[in-house]
Amino acid sequence: MKEILSVENMKKSDARLIEMGVPSKFLMQTAGEAICSNAALKHPVAIVCGYGNNAGDGYAAAAHLKDIGEDPTVFILSDKFSEDGKFFYDKCKEKNVKIEYLDEKTDLGVFNTVIDCLLGTGFHGEPDKDISLAIDKINSSGAFVVSADINSGLSGNSGMTKKCVISDITVSIGSFKPGHFLNMAKDVMRSKVNAGIGIKPVYKPYNLIEEDDIRPYLPERKHYSNKSDYGYIALIGGSDKYEGAVKLAAMANAAMLSGAGVAMICAPDSLRETLSENVLETTFYPLKSKKGCICMDKKGLDNIISRTRTTAFGMGAGRTPGVKKTLKYLIDNYKGTLIIDADGLYALKSLGFDKIRSSKCKTVLTPHVGEFCSTFEIDIDSFMRDPISCCVYGSILTGSVILLKGPSTIITDGQEVLICDRGCPGMATAGSGDVLSGVLAATASYIDDPLYAAATASYIAGLSGELAQEKTGAYSMRARDTISMIADAISRIY
Repeated sequence: MKEILSVENMKKSDARLIEMGVPSKFLMQTAGEAICSNAALKHPVAIVCGYGNNAGDGYAAAAHLKDIGEDPTVFILSDKFSEDGKFFYDKCKEKNVKIEYLDEKTDLGVFNTVIDCLLGTGFHGEPDKDISLAIDKINSSGAFVVSADINSGLSGNSGMTKKCVISDITVSIGSFKPGHFLNMAKDVMRSKVNAGIGIKPVYKPYNLIEEDDIRPYLPERKHYSNKSDYGYIALIGGSDKYEGAVKLAAMANAAMLSGAGVAMICAPDSLRETLSENVLETTFYPLKSKKGCICMDKKGLDNIISRTRTTAFGMGAGRTPGVKKTLKYLIDNYKGTLIIDADGLYALKSLGFDKIRSSKCKTVLTPHVGEFCSTFEIDIDSFMRDPISCCVYGSILTGSVILLKGPSTIITDGQEVLICDRGCPGMATAGSGDVLSGVLAATASYIDDPLYAAATASYIAGLSGELAQEKTGAYSMRARDTISMIADAISRIY
């Protein structure tokens, strides 16, 4: 795992190190040197500096380059400096580093490398006029672009931006921040590396899930075993209007390919003919229905929950009283792991969160951003300012693991936060979330900890999507292409 620190955690951790006697100027000097040593700079080099400590890192980098015999050019926007930034600016002056003001006439295209030191990780919103001009100049330069700590204009907590530098490499300082992975991050940084400078976190860090972290959760498949050793799972959903969602989650064998022993599609009995013709290794279990949607079926549900370790509920189920009653019954009576997705989240909101908090079952909620904001009644702008804190809040409120689907996945049980950055643009297609639900239903059947079941499923689904995109390209990918690569993904990990 790699540590990820929120902007606030990084700020306080940096301050504590200084309080312990490490000079802030030493940290800035170390950061400047790290920017240069962690990127393959192609000379001549331009360093574009803003106003604060991120600019100070740029001045420290320029002074270091001058000391090792290079001849960088520093571009500044004004005479505004932080205290430490002014110290290294003066160092640049002493060393005769070339310093120029950036304006409309500036041509950064004459440099082979441009180092972006305009804005730090704490910035959010829209850049001012001068910063905006500098961003445009960097992005249009055609040079190899290095962003110091984070791409200027990109939020360190959310990875959102209205306008930012697009980098060839981003050198984070001290620790990665959430904004290096979430939301728009993958679109604006082609690569990233962290330069540790000895800062230890004050608060518990978040963690980036890596392949070695997932491998121990895939159990050895023994000769002396049978299907019941690997978990019976149920996928409850579908309706006359939306039967496709549960097809993708189960019939296309996402769950079976991910290691489940037996998978049952539990859908309205009115879909028997539609589903049966596509069910091969997967079992179809009919539930009573009304107008093509699930009704409360106590006998059917009792049979399901007595046999299964994991149940995923809600995919394409619709928003009817029968769906709400079914979810309530599961929350009250199930003792396995209950995954609530899609229309199940809508039903959960109407039931209230007290009920799920006191449930005997382990619960995992799998919303995308829109579903999360609707379920927890948070406006999307507030959510996007700090999505991780919102997910932690949702987890504590419901007593559930939250798996937030997106370009990178946030997974939390309210105490620990994991980020999975596997996945690709081709997965932005109908049914990808349902594939993830199928994979998660399988992993939760053989991984007792729902947090790591969710992390394992996210990694498998994301890697499967990446492998599929290598074959099909991003434009032509379908959810079934991700499913087709699950076996390859697991073989690679295992």
